[in-house]
Amino acid sequence: MNARLIRILGWTLLSLCGAASAYPDRPVTLVAPFAPGGDADVAARNLQPLAQRLLGQPVLVVNRAGASGAIGSQSVRQAAPDGLTLLLSRVGSHVVLPALNPKAPYRPGDFTAIGLLELNPVACVVRTESPHRTLKDLTDALRARPGKLNYSTSGPGTILNLGPQLMFDALGLGKDAAVSVAYKGGSDAAMAVMSGEVDFNCGNLTSLIGNIKGGKLRALVVTTPERVKDLPEVPTAREAGVPALEAIIGWSAVVGPPGLPKAVVERWSQVLQQAARDPAWVAATERAGSIPRVLPPAETERYIADQAAVYERLAKTLNLVVE
Repeated sequence: MNARLIRILGWTLLSLCGAASAYPDRPVTLVAPFAPGGDADVAARNLQPLAQRLLGQPVLVVNRAGASGAIGSQSVRQAAPDGLTLLLSRVGSHVVLPALNPKAPYRPGDFTAIGLLELNPVACVVRTESPHRTLKDLTDALRARPGKLNYSTSGPGTILNLGPQLMFDALGLGKDAAVSVAYKGGSDAAMAVMSGEVDFNCGNLTSLIGNIKGGKLRALVVTTPERVKDLPEVPTAREAGVPALEAIIGWSAVVGPPGLPKAVVERWSQVLQQAARDPAWVAATERAGSIPRVLPPAETERYIADQAAVYERLAKTLNLVVE
């Protein structure tokens, strides 16, 4: 019997005896699978103070970046199912990567769903000095000079890569219309645009909105059906003539390793439900450019499964497979 199975059986026996009612009796680690300052990091740190107040134990946000979020995600999948190591999962690492890479070390259903946390509109941006003032300007340049412009991503199997690829496909530009350049996370990918290392980025608004409002980035489009209230001048994908981009939207969720006891899931579900009613958490989430959207465990599991199906279809349609 391997060590992990022994830990699972041991924790199950303890929970049956009522030990889980004292959860947590030690600090909880919340793994953000991307670099500091990115979308996962922002979402985790917005949740941290409220969660540790409600749980009565420290909640430690740990960044484990690399391999398009797979390193941090896999570390939680392999953790003991005691509720002391959880994952702030992101759409890119959780469903896009497995959809695009058949050799990914996990599938979306390999985790215990706890709760959806937020939705993140995607925005395509250029630096303010860029000659591209509209999405049409950018796509005209891509069409005129195929393969000459570049864009920043947080890895090939992430939403930062899938958004541009879907746009290229919808406009008939071909998958090599621009060159992708990978960075460790959404924050680094945004910095690459501002520094002029790359020409554009289509990333989650949480990584971009501060610099858009600060005048360092120019947003060309957002993927929400309606305009974002904090960026009323930025057109939607439909208004910009690329309605297919509405399929690309980010999200954050809290999940745990497989076999997480019901008592732990319910305790964290209560925390997230209280977050949805907490004015400070709602305000912080909205300031980051996200839309608060807390779902209970069963609905979160269905939402993740539906999202996995969407990206699997997109991967096949766009012939995007990475290994």
